[in-house]
Amino acid sequence: MSKSFSELQKEHPCYGSHGATTGRIHLPVCPGCNIACRFCERSLNDTENRPGVTSKVLKPEETIPLIKKALEISPEIRVAGIAGPGDTLASNNAIKTFKLIDKEFPQLIKCMSTNGLLLAERADEIIKAGIDSLTVTVNAVDPEIEAQLNDYIVWHGKKIEGVEAAKILIENQLEGIRKIAQAGITIKVNTVLVPRINGSHIAQIAKTVAAAGAKKYNIIPLIPTAKLADEPAPSCQEIHAARAAAAQYIELFLHCNHCRADAVGVPGRTEFSKVLYAKFGSDGIKENFSHG
Repeated sequence: MSKSFSELQKEHPCYGSHGATTGRIHLPVCPGCNIACRFCERSLNDTENRPGVTSKVLKPEETIPLIKKALEISPEIRVAGIAGPGDTLASNNAIKTFKLIDKEFPQLIKCMSTNGLLLAERADEIIKAGIDSLTVTVNAVDPEIEAQLNDYIVWHGKKIEGVEAAKILIENQLEGIRKIAQAGITIKVNTVLVPRINGSHIAQIAKTVAAAGAKKYNIIPLIPTAKLADEPAPSCQEIHAARAAAAQYIELFLHCNHCRADAVGVPGRTEFSKVLYAKFGSDGIKENFSHG
């Protein structure tokens, strides 16, 4: 049975109201992605501290000895999360990994992040895997806005662009959120704030995802990179305005640390990823990940 929202508020560093006191380990087992987000640049390196970055992409079976070592280094870890570097539903690796974790470390909270493109059709698999919390990145609920944030999606082997792709993505995200929420799994929604594009749309996103069943909402300021490298990062005033708009409809998470896909430790306090993943190091080499 999945952890309740109140239990997650006590144990999960992304659900507490006053910053993290417990730790998590992110397991980078998902190499490929099915959406080409204009703000996303996934890479293998040991230097950048942002989502989509890891030292190495692991196989599901490699995660078990790593978790054991991580718990020795950082006993505060309560959560095993999978947040990339690609999408968790674009392959079977995340589901396989969670099944292994359920057998070997049943005490750990199982947390997964996804872009939601395949969420509706894979909802039953997620529920059966015993996931405790799910994060879905929803950057718009208006296809015209969403189309400005993605170049294309790869859906059932077909590359789809523009508003058509955005409609498919949003429909699957919202249907998936409804299915997962009805199963009693706690859902957090992340939105990447790009003021020029979706800054005035935040209230509508928050209202829509809350109605679908999301419990928590996290506004992530854009890190200018990839095709939005020239887009200015949100100002403090713009972030505050977005949060105020969203807070009318849903509880906010205000302590996001832009975690890497291989983060280990207590967010904002300790970070042990370099120690833990040392033997899997990439020597700072950047690589591109596949879409499909």
